[in-house]
Amino acid sequence: MFTDNRHPEKGIMSTVLGVLSVTALSLSVYFSYVNGGQAIMRYAAAAFVAAIFSCIGLVLGIRSRFEKDIFKLFPNLGIALNLVAFLFVVFILVLGLG
Repeated sequence: MFTDNRHPEKGIMSTVLGVLSVTALSLSVYFSYVNGGQAIMRYAAAAFVAAIFSCIGLVLGIRSRFEKDIFKLFPNLGIALNLVAFLFVVFILVLGLG
Protein backbone atom coordinates (compact mmCIF):
# COMPACT_ATOMS: atom_id res chain seq x y z
CA MET A 1 0.00 0.00 0.00
CA PHE A 2 1.74 3.13 -1.18
CA THR A 3 0.27 6.12 0.56
CA ASP A 4 1.35 9.07 2.65
CA ASN A 5 -1.59 8.65 5.02
CA ARG A 6 -0.87 8.05 8.69
CA HIS A 7 -2.78 7.28 11.86
CA PRO A 8 -3.12 10.53 13.83
CA GLU A 9 -1.86 10.49 17.40
CA LYS A 10 -4.87 12.50 18.59
CA GLY A 11 -7.19 9.91 17.03
CA ILE A 12 -5.40 7.04 18.75
CA MET A 13 -5.53 8.88 22.08
CA SER A 14 -9.22 9.57 21.53
CA THR A 15 -9.85 5.87 21.00
CA VAL A 16 -7.87 4.93 24.12
CA LEU A 17 -9.80 7.46 26.21
CA GLY A 18 -13.06 6.14 24.76
CA VAL A 19 -12.23 2.56 25.69
CA LEU A 20 -11.23 3.67 29.20
CA SER A 21 -14.42 5.70 29.60
CA VAL A 22 -16.77 2.97 28.43
CA THR A 23 -14.98 0.38 30.56
CA ALA A 24 -14.96 2.53 33.70
CA LEU A 25 -18.62 3.45 33.33
CA SER A 26 -19.65 -0.14 32.69
CA LEU A 27 -17.72 -1.41 35.69
CA SER A 28 -19.08 1.37 37.92
CA VAL A 29 -22.66 0.50 37.00
CA TYR A 30 -22.02 -3.23 37.37
CA PHE A 31 -20.38 -2.92 40.80
CA SER A 32 -23.14 -0.58 41.96
CA TYR A 33 -25.69 -3.16 40.85
CA VAL A 34 -23.84 -5.93 42.69
CA ASN A 35 -23.77 -3.69 45.78
CA GLY A 36 -27.56 -3.55 45.81
CA GLY A 37 -27.91 -0.28 43.93
CA GLN A 38 -25.76 1.68 46.38
CA ALA A 39 -23.00 3.55 44.63
CA ILE A 40 -19.88 3.83 46.75
CA MET A 41 -17.90 7.06 46.44
CA ARG A 42 -15.16 5.23 44.49
CA TYR A 43 -17.64 4.21 41.79
CA ALA A 44 -18.98 7.76 41.54
CA ALA A 45 -15.45 9.12 41.28
CA ALA A 46 -14.60 6.60 38.56
CA ALA A 47 -17.73 7.62 36.64
CA PHE A 48 -16.83 11.31 37.02
CA VAL A 49 -13.31 10.73 35.72
CA ALA A 50 -14.75 8.68 32.86
CA ALA A 51 -17.05 11.58 31.97
CA ILE A 52 -14.08 13.95 31.88
CA PHE A 53 -12.11 11.45 29.76
CA SER A 54 -15.01 11.10 27.34
CA CYS A 55 -15.27 14.88 26.88
CA ILE A 56 -11.54 15.19 26.27
CA GLY A 57 -11.57 12.18 23.95
CA LEU A 58 -14.49 13.59 21.99
CA VAL A 59 -12.64 16.87 21.43
CA LEU A 60 -9.45 15.04 20.41
CA GLY A 61 -11.38 12.79 18.02
CA ILE A 62 -13.13 15.70 16.34
CA ARG A 63 -9.91 17.71 16.05
CA SER A 64 -8.00 14.76 14.58
CA ARG A 65 -10.82 14.08 12.09
CA PHE A 66 -10.09 17.41 10.39
CA GLU A 67 -6.39 16.69 9.81
CA LYS A 68 -5.21 16.09 6.26
CA ASP A 69 -3.78 12.86 4.82
CA ILE A 70 -4.84 10.54 7.63
CA PHE A 71 -6.54 7.22 8.02
CA LYS A 72 -9.92 7.92 9.58
CA LEU A 73 -10.31 4.68 11.56
CA PHE A 74 -9.08 5.87 14.96
CA PRO A 75 -10.70 9.33 14.88
CA ASN A 76 -14.07 7.82 13.93
CA LEU A 77 -13.76 5.04 16.49
CA GLY A 78 -12.74 7.53 19.18
CA ILE A 79 -15.66 9.83 18.39
CA ALA A 80 -18.11 6.92 18.51
CA LEU A 81 -16.80 5.47 21.79
CA ASN A 82 -16.61 8.83 23.54
CA LEU A 83 -20.06 9.81 22.32
CA VAL A 84 -21.48 6.55 23.68
CA ALA A 85 -19.75 7.16 27.03
CA PHE A 86 -20.96 10.77 27.19
CA LEU A 87 -24.55 9.79 26.36
CA PHE A 88 -24.33 7.02 28.98
CA VAL A 89 -23.33 9.61 31.61
CA VAL A 90 -26.21 11.87 30.55
CA PHE A 91 -28.58 8.88 30.75
CA ILE A 92 -27.40 8.03 34.28
CA LEU A 93 -27.84 11.66 35.37
CA VAL A 94 -31.35 11.84 33.92
CA LEU A 95 -32.29 8.60 35.70
CA GLY A 96 -30.94 10.04 38.94
CA LEU A 97 -33.11 13.13 38.65
CA GLY A 98 -36.32 11.15 38.24
